[in-house]
Amino acid sequence: MTAASPIVARRSPIHGTGVFARRKLAADTQVIQYRGKLLTHDEADEQYGDGGETGHTFLFTLNEQYILDANTRGNDARWINHSCDPNCQAVLYENQNGDRKKDRVVIETLREIKRGEELTYDYGITLEVRHTARLKKIWACRCGSPNCTGTMLKSKQAKKK
Repeated sequence: MTAASPIVARRSPIHGTGVFARRKLAADTQVIQYRGKLLTHDEADEQYGDGGETGHTFLFTLNEQYILDANTRGNDARWINHSCDPNCQAVLYENQNGDRKKDRVVIETLREIKRGEELTYDYGITLEVRHTARLKKIWACRCGSPNCTGTMLKSKQAKKK
């Protein structure tokens, strides 16, 4: 017999569908692995190469070779919303044998999360194109945090550090 999932996806006050704790979750808890079809960066660019124009994606960069596409074979992890003041983080676990296809991303809690609280993490989105006011609006953040930057986009300079 397996235990019921500690999370549930449902309508979110932040945006669309969100993921919520069914019970209290301790800090440093592995909640869910981000799943999806494995694509190379070139395959993802070919399928979704819009330069960030849609403001919506279920793509997660796994490493310098691969991306997870949760549009195909995705799970509830794809519904976890962005926040500028997140209660979770996405942690990359590299395969011990060096097989980059077997790297994985796990969403883990940063602090204790109360029953019924929405899970969030910082998407850390950096687009290769210039972050214009128009793109920042397309990628607007709706987290409602006092620390909200207004956009899910991160500066390219911050990425280089």
